[in-house]
Amino acid sequence: MTSILLRSAKRGAGRAIRSFSSESTPERKVAVLGAAGGIGQPLALLMKLNPLVSSLSLYDIAGTPGVAADVGHINTRAVVAGFMGEAELGEALKGADVVIIPAGVPRKPGMTRDDLFNINAGIVKGLCTAIAKYCPEAIVNMISNPVNSTVPIAAEVFKKAGTYDEKKLFGVTTLDVVRAKTFYAGKAKVPVEGVNVPVVGGHAGITILPLFSQATPATNALGAEEIKALTKRTQDGGTEVVEAKAGKGSATLSMAYAGAVFADACLKGLNGVPDVVECSFVQSTVVPGLPFFASKVRLGKNGVEEILGLGPLSDFEKEGLEALKPELKVSIEKGIKFATS
Repeated sequence: MTSILLRSAKRGAGRAIRSFSSESTPERKVAVLGAAGGIGQPLALLMKLNPLVSSLSLYDIAGTPGVAADVGHINTRAVVAGFMGEAELGEALKGADVVIIPAGVPRKPGMTRDDLFNINAGIVKGLCTAIAKYCPEAIVNMISNPVNSTVPIAAEVFKKAGTYDEKKLFGVTTLDVVRAKTFYAGKAKVPVEGVNVPVVGGHAGITILPLFSQATPATNALGAEEIKALTKRTQDGGTEVVEAKAGKGSATLSMAYAGAVFADACLKGLNGVPDVVECSFVQSTVVPGLPFFASKVRLGKNGVEEILGLGPLSDFEKEGLEALKPELKVSIEKGIKFATS
């Protein structure tokens, strides 16, 4: 069954998940904070299936022993341990190479990512304080929304603790890329496994800017209105799922998949695999006036090895870039203010 699951994962994910197999398998500990939640559980499963992971640490405020026992029975390399409650957070984090944070409350119908801020910001601040204490050199993958604010919060917490390394803090925007690839492939009628679409900006509404002009394989089959519609659907992808679940959840399965793809890329980078490139929301000077921005980054042994530029933009994309700047700036400043006040 394991081999079937792994073969299926590889086929479905294209190039990104094919990285699950690697000749180099050093010991790597991955900690998932919020592992009993809607994203955390499937993310724990996917990380257990990743042979680059030797130790999988699952933490949440409640319910983690059951998740750990369940996932731990799967016959793959990673040894699983579950930790519950604040008293066990330090032990969950000690020695972690990669920390993934899906902790927080999910979106509900009519709720914007900004509505999540007050609850999730406090959760993130507390978890990052613990990371700074127990595994200050770990790569941190922030999933908790609103990412446009929670990444700046994490940065400020780490700065205060004297542990901040801008190369090791990532906002996970991979779900925007996953959606853009899927939607583009469907419209362009090309095999989704070979599609790549950079997505830049942030991780909420109009701050999400898919660069369909740079999509590969290129196509002349899509007109301006179709590109506009694809852009809107990518930006509203989270709302589409929230509404489809009719008040019973948000994007959990697709987010877990995207989180696993990005974590795998980080592990490959740590292990010295060359030319690992993903989009992520990081400290950046790509766009003047925006201290954090999502763009393609090259990953390596120290986290971010290189932040890549935007490349040529269409007129439509240039307009989108100008439109997102004020909103993204406000979200970043809101996170900084929360963390420093």
